[in-house]
Amino acid sequence: MALVLSALLTLTAGIGIFLVACQMMSANLESASSNKLKTLFSKASKNNLIGVGIGTVGTAAIQSSGAITVMTIGLVNAGIITLTQAATIIYGANVGTTVTAQIVALGMFGGTSTLTMAVIFSSLAGVGAFISLFAKRDIWKKMGGILTGFGMLFVGLEMMSGSMADFAAMDSVKLFLASIQNPILVVLIGVLLTAIIQSSSVMTSIALAMVVSGLISIDQGIFLTMGSNIGSCVVALVAGLTSGQNAKRTALIHLIFNVTGVVVFLCVEGIIWALTDATYGSIITWMFPRAPQTQLAMFHTFFNVLTVAMFLPLTPLVVKIVCKIIPDSTDPVDPNAPHLYFIDPNMLKTPPVALQQTKAEIVNMADIAMENFNRSLQIISTMDFSEEEEFHHQEEELNYLNVEIVDFVVHLDETRQLSRKDHVYLSTTFRSVRDLERIGDYAENIVEYAVSLRDTNQNFSAAALSEISNLRDYINNLYVKVKKAYTEEDTEALDQANAIEEEIDDLTKQMEDNHIERLAQGICTPDVGAQYLSLTSNAERVADHLINVAKTIRTYKEL
Repeated sequence: MALVLSALLTLTAGIGIFLVACQMMSANLESASSNKLKTLFSKASKNNLIGVGIGTVGTAAIQSSGAITVMTIGLVNAGIITLTQAATIIYGANVGTTVTAQIVALGMFGGTSTLTMAVIFSSLAGVGAFISLFAKRDIWKKMGGILTGFGMLFVGLEMMSGSMADFAAMDSVKLFLASIQNPILVVLIGVLLTAIIQSSSVMTSIALAMVVSGLISIDQGIFLTMGSNIGSCVVALVAGLTSGQNAKRTALIHLIFNVTGVVVFLCVEGIIWALTDATYGSIITWMFPRAPQTQLAMFHTFFNVLTVAMFLPLTPLVVKIVCKIIPDSTDPVDPNAPHLYFIDPNMLKTPPVALQQTKAEIVNMADIAMENFNRSLQIISTMDFSEEEEFHHQEEELNYLNVEIVDFVVHLDETRQLSRKDHVYLSTTFRSVRDLERIGDYAENIVEYAVSLRDTNQNFSAAALSEISNLRDYINNLYVKVKKAYTEEDTEALDQANAIEEEIDDLTKQMEDNHIERLAQGICTPDVGAQYLSLTSNAERVADHLINVAKTIRTYKEL
């Protein structure tokens, strides 16, 4: 009894260390490769093979198919990618997750010798810890974290393997496991254990340790691995349930992909066994003799690659099926209701991509703010109020984005997978969003001035309208430079924006002087003049808020 308890506790400790190691390695890998991940997911296209490649490389890079899948659900929910693109990325994520099994299998070589690969790899935990402790540069600290996580991976693996060896020494345990030969039952056990652990990588690693220790056969290990693929869908299903229709469909595609793959492989093995008396275990053993760890790892890779090859040409059909199963909602949806365009809470699983989408959302907010500013000038210049309803809708959108973006950034900034530069950038977004919201407020003021002129049946003089048109051109030119500086971290564009902003200051001062002269000549009335002066002041402040947004790049550009 004491031996069983000791083995169970050692197994639990090993799983815990393995999970922490995966999380540590994933977090530091994401942070160190954040720019590459941003670039990678910006290349999602209509080419299905590119989608598979993105999912494979992304998962291999951060060692988490769950994170990639949930992030993909977020992208679909935000409308950034199509359902077909999401499906191909998920296919790739299933291939990418096999990298962990290959790494673990490599670490199991060394036989009974004292100096095994696992011991060598485990020592990297200490090397990485020293690097993280003494390194001054952020990138070296991240590299140290990666090595520490990688080393701890094998510390956990060694503990799991040790517990399996203890179990293998117990005849009662071996007899019990040997009695579980029904493939479907073993698959279901794999599904259940993976759903509990929430990591197919850990389940596959446990199966590897059990096979190597002789606790289970290679066939049982194969069926456990198949089950782990289905169990890995739990995280995606939970994420999909709390999101929109396409997000739910994406989660369902993930489930259909894995379940169908398992069913097809089980049926094929049944046919092979009936015809030749062979099993996947005997075939893979013949291909990779005397290396049970490689046998299971390679089957895991073959299984996922072949399932992808089977599903890829069927993707349009799969998309149609899930759209039939989960039809578009019949509930009335207000198309004009405020909403986010580029970010979704599910993206928080992959912070580097979430950061890229946050910047896109802020730029989109800037576009809306400037569109409304130009609309306000059009209204007051022409006294045409046909777009007043659209103006107020856009103002409501700006207020909504102001709240939602800030809330998203607060949660994103709490994650550890971002570089120091990324965290500094996030700290600047609070002011940037506020600046853009203020632009919307000044545009609203200008529309109110237009309403006042309409109510008193007055308007601006031809000279004043010409000056307003000239000012609008300057501010729009300023926005072009500000947008370039902000999106590309272009200091040259920032310098050009600063120069234009100074010209706008001079221009608005000149406009005030011109107004006073017109007032003295009786061309303008005091009431109209008051509206005109307020307009020029508001426009000048719009320019100030725009330049504030551009100036934030100096805070983080050189980090």
